[in-house]
Amino acid sequence: MERLICLAIGYVCGLFQTSYIIGRMHKTDIREHGSGNAGTTNALRTFGKKAGALTLLGDCLKCVISILLVKILFRESYGDILPLLSLYAAAGCVLGHNFPFYLNFRGGKGIAASVGMILAFDWRIFLICAVLFFGLFFAFHYVSLCSVCSYLGALICMIVFGEMGYYGMDRMHTFELYGVMAVLTALAIYRHRANIGRLINGTENKIFLGKARGEKE
Repeated sequence: MERLICLAIGYVCGLFQTSYIIGRMHKTDIREHGSGNAGTTNALRTFGKKAGALTLLGDCLKCVISILLVKILFRESYGDILPLLSLYAAAGCVLGHNFPFYLNFRGGKGIAASVGMILAFDWRIFLICAVLFFGLFFAFHYVSLCSVCSYLGALICMIVFGEMGYYGMDRMHTFELYGVMAVLTALAIYRHRANIGRLINGTENKIFLGKARGEKE
């Protein structure tokens, strides 16, 4: 039951669609522009750098908030599995972001929300993934490639740190933690399937911060 509660808390937080709200402030639906995705990259391409930065910040914060709420709610009764419950909250937030019921389940791809997840879950993984993301970005300028590789990197780091005993849970709950993260990673890859196809075909657009050129995300 506590897992379902955490998923529900996360899902409600995830329903705060930052780029959609910004689009409405511009009297438009962001999903009708660019790639049709309600995410950071499309906000950057459609409305500019300020909108892109606000979308990234808003989507990160909603996942951080969902994890903080779960920690406050369950730290006394389920303190021994709090890392696992925190990840369930983050998973709910990503699902709420990707599949908001009030927008006909057409949201974003969950990457910015996942940045908040990693930041709130384990700052060590966040730093490693930040280095990986920006290293790949400045080398290749493909946001989709950076996102997928960073997600895979986060999964690997979580497993390594978990096996080192950093999360203080028994084996069953630690393996469950890996399972939840693996599902989130698979979802991220699935949501980027079109981008991956374009990367393979060499037709994926690049993002250059100086010129903010669009990338089909």
